[in-house]
Amino acid sequence: VCTLFVYSQPLDDACLSYLNNNLTPLIEFEVVKWLKNPTFGLKFLELSRLNLNINHSFWTYNLLIRSFCCMGLYGSARLVFDYMKIDGHLPDSTLLGFMISSFGRAGEFGMARKLLAEVQSDDVMVTIFAVNNLLNMMVKQNNLEEAVSLYKENLGLNFNPDTWTFNILIRGLCRVGKVDQAFEFFNDMRSFGCFPDIITYNTIINGLCREYEVDRGHSLLNEIRLRDDCAPNVVTYTSVISGYCKLGKMEEASALFDEMMSSGTLPSVVTFNVLIDGFGKVGDMHSAKSLYEKMASFGCIPDVVTFTSLINGYCQIGDVNRSFQLWDAMKVKNVSPNVYTFAITINALCKENRLCEACRFLRELQRRNIVPKPFIFNPVIDGFCKAGNLDEANRIVAEMEKKKCDPDKVTFTILIIGHCMKGRMLKAISIFDKMLSVGCPPDDVTVRSLISCLLKAGMPKEAYRISTITS
Repeated sequence: VCTLFVYSQPLDDACLSYLNNNLTPLIEFEVVKWLKNPTFGLKFLELSRLNLNINHSFWTYNLLIRSFCCMGLYGSARLVFDYMKIDGHLPDSTLLGFMISSFGRAGEFGMARKLLAEVQSDDVMVTIFAVNNLLNMMVKQNNLEEAVSLYKENLGLNFNPDTWTFNILIRGLCRVGKVDQAFEFFNDMRSFGCFPDIITYNTIINGLCREYEVDRGHSLLNEIRLRDDCAPNVVTYTSVISGYCKLGKMEEASALFDEMMSSGTLPSVVTFNVLIDGFGKVGDMHSAKSLYEKMASFGCIPDVVTFTSLINGYCQIGDVNRSFQLWDAMKVKNVSPNVYTFAITINALCKENRLCEACRFLRELQRRNIVPKPFIFNPVIDGFCKAGNLDEANRIVAEMEKKKCDPDKVTFTILIIGHCMKGRMLKAISIFDKMLSVGCPPDDVTVRSLISCLLKAGMPKEAYRISTITS
């Protein structure tokens, strides 16, 4: 039959008559499978539907739908699904879940929602797993409003949300800062017979602390401690500790850290990192270093975040030389610095006008497999401009561009002001024009500084031109 179909198109009446009398649903399924090409399979299905008296099996439709979905041909999959329904077959929950997941992964959320609505009107059982999977993909692909809409429109149908449903929506809302709306879902859970688990609590506590509502987060932590079926874990405690650290409330953070350990919950590397970072930002390097020294006794190995936080702390209190000891410790422990480790150190050196040492770190950065960012180069460029060494500043910009790191608004502004201060007005104008040509819009500081310098230099026409362009 495969041979006839592939090599003898169109089939004559004798062939059609023979197939009509002898083709069975099982043979027809084997033909579609043997063709190994779902496009040929669909053509054979359409031919047999129109010209042959055969009732296709569910497995033929199942095979074609899955094959088209795997190939990303969702329109063809949908067409086979429509044929399936017309021919009196309904999908089972496994096929339906597969189609919804496939459409969701491809971002075809409209197609997935339409499919859900259709099968529910046909009283086909849709598993909560399938709906949750679709909601999860919507949230991951930043289609939060569509996820909330899908949840609401399915409530009146055969859809009973579970704890995972609420966790998905709460996570999505907290991630974009809509904590109050997340709380509405949190409070609705019990009306559906669902109870928040530790994932629910951790998600909403983290969301609150990220929005600086740390006291509310701490209250929820205390609520968990009173429950018999749920207990706070290291993630719960670390979220609230991190919230207090961001607010600079290190006494509260330390007290909660002690409470966590007294409850038998061991800290993680992340717990130590947020505390070290918090103490570093308030200038308490004695406490930060003490925590760093305790890490090993809890089986926590310092990572690049640990060292970067310590380096930042020492740089903030003006002890850049002490931060160099941490660079040596990183080498000993085989911990590679990241882009922020370099940025913090270079910025601190530039503030002390140690430009040669900053350049040494720039060269070290370029030897490593780290994607450079403009904010690393800008302090060095600014330092050389303020020192009147524009040639060196221009050289660093050229090196920066060679590394495929495009200057940003700050870079251009530093160069424009630097050249203006040296009286190189034409060069400053050319840099401004380049800034516009590469699609980097200047801000008010750039424009006002350039116009002011042009007017002082007796170049009112150029100042007017700049003002006209930027307006």
